[in-house]
Amino acid sequence: MMKRLWSPWRMEYVMGEKPEGCIFCDKAIERSDSENLILFRGDHCFVMMNRYPYNNGHLMVAPYQHVDTPTKLSPEALTEMMGVLNMCLEVLQDQMRPDGFNLGMNLGTSAGAGIRDHIHMHVVPRWTGDTNFMPVLADTRVIIERLDMCYQRLVPCFEGRRPGGPVSREPN
Repeated sequence: MMKRLWSPWRMEYVMGEKPEGCIFCDKAIERSDSENLILFRGDHCFVMMNRYPYNNGHLMVAPYQHVDTPTKLSPEALTEMMGVLNMCLEVLQDQMRPDGFNLGMNLGTSAGAGIRDHIHMHVVPRWTGDTNFMPVLADTRVIIERLDMCYQRLVPCFEGRRPGGPVSREPN
């Protein structure tokens, strides 16, 4: 007998209207960070939670510049993106204690880019055993923490941070 997993929150995405334009460009200028799940803003790039995550804590690092390949970014933007990537790894390691990470960038539709015209790096925390029978047999992922709760837990961890620099905290 086939078993069903009830996940009505996915219907919003499946049936919802797909916005025109570029999600990264549009969300970056809206300045509604909590609504848009933006955790950090740098000079050249920002960190945004994936609204339809592969795993809990799935983050994306995107430049403000609308380009389809890293070769079109300035050296400053490339450098900041790598510093912000490291910052994401530190925050996720501290807050979620994953056993590992998947890091990646899909360039072009044939490489799996859902948004092919605006590059972004994925930071996906992974735990031993998180690839269980659900994705293999049911083509389904189980996300155990609500996005808003994960956002509220992570956003303070980005405050006072700069890419490549220490956390700004008062001494104990």
